[in-house]
Amino acid sequence: MIHRFENLTTGVSQIYKSIQRIKKHEMSSFGLKGTHVMCLYFLGSHPDGLTAADLCNLCKEDKAGISRIMSDLEEHGFISYDHTQDKKRYRAKAYLTGIGKKQASKVTDLILHATIEGGKGITEEERAVFYRVLFLISDNLVQVCNELESEYSSSLLET
Repeated sequence: MIHRFENLTTGVSQIYKSIQRIKKHEMSSFGLKGTHVMCLYFLGSHPDGLTAADLCNLCKEDKAGISRIMSDLEEHGFISYDHTQDKKRYRAKAYLTGIGKKQASKVTDLILHATIEGGKGITEEERAVFYRVLFLISDNLVQVCNELESEYSSSLLET
């Protein structure tokens, strides 16, 4: 049983590290960091714009991290904001500029290439099973985390 844990954690860790290396390598040529990849990707996928809160949910990043990323993207001229509906930047929708759309297109190409290369030798059936199992494990571990946090909160209240 413990070997399953080792296999899962080392496998996921290696995949994550490889993805981070690919992001870092490719983004440095744009003057950006790997953390910018998913924001550019999601903004490119949503031409109607996204708020920082939207990006937090989509990228699974915290508010501070998304704020830094969006500041960098704005500084590089990749995004602009629509302040007509809300004056606060966090609630204002961000849109890709012309140069931002070009970078987002390059990011999408990078993602497609990595996805194709990473999935070589895997049948569609194997891929479907892999993702079903991966998200089942993810959901189960989120439940474990929620239970641990609930127990921890309860123990704090008792003291």
